[in-house]
Parts: sequence; structure tokens; C-alpha cells
Amino acid sequence: MNKTDLLQQIICQMTHDLAVLLSAAKTAHEASTHEENIPDNKYETLALEASYLAQGQANRAQEIKLALEGYKQLALQYFDEDSAIRLTALVTIEGEDGSSRTVFIGPHEGGLKVVCDQVEILVITPQSPLGRVLIGKSVGDLIESGVGSSRKEFEITEVC
Repeated sequence: MNKTDLLQQIICQMTHDLAVLLSAAKTAHEASTHEENIPDNKYETLALEASYLAQGQANRAQEIKLALEGYKQLALQYFDEDSAIRLTALVTIEGEDGSSRTVFIGPHEGGLKVVCDQVEILVITPQSPLGRVLIGKSVGDLIESGVGSSRKEFEITEVC
């Protein structure tokens, strides 16, 4: 899998998410200041609620802008089978049941999912539970992920 293409997919997805969020924030702001939403009494809170929503969306948009800049400046590192996993590693893990998952360790936006070369890739950060377990490991190592009875063992099968 081409990590440069993956990085472009992440940037493209984040750019799209940012555009949607900015549009939603603008709409919420307009609702909060629209003359029809001026309260007639203290119990009419539509304008106030819309202003809270607009502020939350604007805050999230700012977070995405910062993360987007981080990804645009991200220097990809390439790994072999003996390399220790760290930031920008693309890691495939396989469960005992044969299921596999591919994750990209990025600096921001953990939880973002992108599809690259028909493979769904989950972006995780080094601070996430799975990220903390993977950092420093290499191909062939076994890791555990999950909580309590849902804890599962995985083998690291590929790192690039």
C-alpha cells in the first residue's frame, strides 16, 4: 500500500469534514442571530442553543484546521519487518479468529476512517490505547487489546 496515497486520502477526508463543519457552524450562527429566533420570554432558548452549537462547531473546526496543517507537514517514515513501530507506521494486526485490521499511527484525528486500495484504515494516535500498545513493537509481536472479557490477542503481521 502506498503511504503517500494514504496521507492524501486522510488530508482529503479532513478537508471535506472541515468544509461540512464550517457550513454547519455558519448555519447555526445564522439561526442564533435570526430575527425570528429572538426570545419573547426567558423560556425561549432557541437562539441561545443555536449559539452554543455554533460555538462548538467553530471550536471543532479549529481543531480540524490545526490537525490538517499537521498532516500536510507530516514526514512519512518507512519501516521494515525489524523496525520498531512509531508515528506514521501503517500496521496490520491479525486476531486469533483470522480477522485483520489495518491502522495508521498519526499525530491527530484518531478514529478517522479512510479507504485506500480497497482497505479500510483506521487512524489512531500514539496516545490511544491501541497506539500505546503498538509503539515500540515490530512484526511478529503479540499484543492484547480491549477491556475485561472483550480483551483479545493480536499478532502484528505487517508494518510499512
